[in-house]
Amino acid sequence: MNKLHHLAITAAIEAGEEIMKIYATDFEVAYKSDDSPLTLADQESNRVIMSYLSTTEIPIISEENKAIDYKTRQNWSSCWIVDPIDGTKEFVKKNGEFTVNIALVEDQKPIFGVIYVPATRELYVGDVKNRQSIKVEIPKSDFNLTEVLSQAKTLEPKSATSTIEVVGSRSHMNDDTKQFINTLEEKYQKPVEIVSKGSSLKFCLVAEGKADVYPRYAPTMEWDTAAGQAICSGVGLKVISLDTNKEMLYNRENLLNGYFHVTTLS
Repeated sequence: MNKLHHLAITAAIEAGEEIMKIYATDFEVAYKSDDSPLTLADQESNRVIMSYLSTTEIPIISEENKAIDYKTRQNWSSCWIVDPIDGTKEFVKKNGEFTVNIALVEDQKPIFGVIYVPATRELYVGDVKNRQSIKVEIPKSDFNLTEVLSQAKTLEPKSATSTIEVVGSRSHMNDDTKQFINTLEEKYQKPVEIVSKGSSLKFCLVAEGKADVYPRYAPTMEWDTAAGQAICSGVGLKVISLDTNKEMLYNRENLLNGYFHVTTLS
């Protein structure tokens, strides 16, 4: 992995350290205008990540930064897309299912992604150009990142089995999702099991073979999905926008995603 990749991984891990310091306290929760929660951990994580990524010449889209006008963004050939804490609701519930997401995008497509799970110290990395995604546990004591990454497990999607595992959210399960599940049962004539998981970990479950499909019929933003898409792309899976029936693109004028699927099913 190159210098930019190591920088992004280090940023995610160190942001995770700051998050866990606050996680261990009785932190306060504020709410944004859209009623989504915000904590000091979101802000501290963003501060750490920005301190690393701002040393590059690559512009940054982050959930916690002030929105940058599309007239400026449309001229970017590459950018970082960052979610300092994906799954703040899970953070507030203290169930551990929250992540730090960092993606590098070129020509509107994620080419590298990092998803770090601070509560379990699990690191997922997707390198699209090298067609590889990996998972490794980060030690609690001092470590050499290159050595740790050399011990990582290569991710592989699931092969067909007697059941279809659909990964869903602990916080969202709407009628569109239920209808999609019914369609799967009819098409494949197999029972469907729901695998519940919060945040961008839903992408990781499909990429590492613990689920067959992740359907999303609920709002997400680009920073919720870019890193997960890179990890899925690294193992040959496509995150398909249901608006275009093509792979989801990034740094769009509207940063709100439409509905999408990622699946191992043919």
